[in-house]
Amino acid sequence: MKVFARKRFGQHFLHDPAVIQRIVAAIDPRPTERLIEIGPGLGAITLPLLERLGRLEAVEIDRDAARRVREAATGRGALELHEGDVLELDFATLRAGGPPWRAVGNLPYNISTPLLFRLIEQREHFIDMHFMLQKEVVDRMAAEPGSAQYGRLTVMLAPWLAVQPLFDIGPGAFRPPPKVMSSFVRLTPHPVAPRFRLADPRRYAAVVAAGFAQRRKTLRNALKPLLTEAQIARAGIDPGLRAEVVPPEGFAALANVAAEDRDGPRPPSAPAPGALQ
Repeated sequence: MKVFARKRFGQHFLHDPAVIQRIVAAIDPRPTERLIEIGPGLGAITLPLLERLGRLEAVEIDRDAARRVREAATGRGALELHEGDVLELDFATLRAGGPPWRAVGNLPYNISTPLLFRLIEQREHFIDMHFMLQKEVVDRMAAEPGSAQYGRLTVMLAPWLAVQPLFDIGPGAFRPPPKVMSSFVRLTPHPVAPRFRLADPRRYAAVVAAGFAQRRKTLRNALKPLLTEAQIARAGIDPGLRAEVVPPEGFAALANVAAEDRDGPRPPSAPAPGALQ
């Protein structure tokens, strides 16, 4: 059965054997581990993982691709395939008290950012995540303060995930080839608490959103609805700086002052942590 990539699912099927081998080597799965693949597509990564592990779980929204990968996996190991939208999946229920997962996937670029934040919300169920994403997105995720790529996405992920870009993948490794470069990245969640103190995660989201809404504004101007100049200084941040040079820990300090200080401006309704454009 021939399966065509569906534009509405953002599908680009991996086919390059050298890239597949490199991905499996980077994940380095062990038989005692529990893996779940998001979007197995036609099974390019699924089958070698099954051969290494003997058992694999996967989530696939495309019924035709799910049928195809089930057929391809016959005799290669135990594939437990969950058909449906990963954005609606409750990983706590799916885990059912078992060990946490290592996640892997060639994520559709059109849902990659909302999916990352959906997984962050359920991060206690994951040891690590290995994903193929658009290179531009990975560059933003791993960016350093002061770089052109550093921005809202970088800062919003920082409390919850350690980001380690592994290698780039050219368009020719996929069918149909995407119009952009891809990167393979390792994400390691901080499962119990953020890696720096956040008095109020929604306040953090509001401060980050305001700071990067107009990148050329100084913090004293960009954060006026949320913090006075004195509060910014009290957080240990120069009010004359722009958001693009403030590290995530600095945004946390600003948000903590805003959350803990009863004086000064009250914030508007804060955006959800995943509401990134």
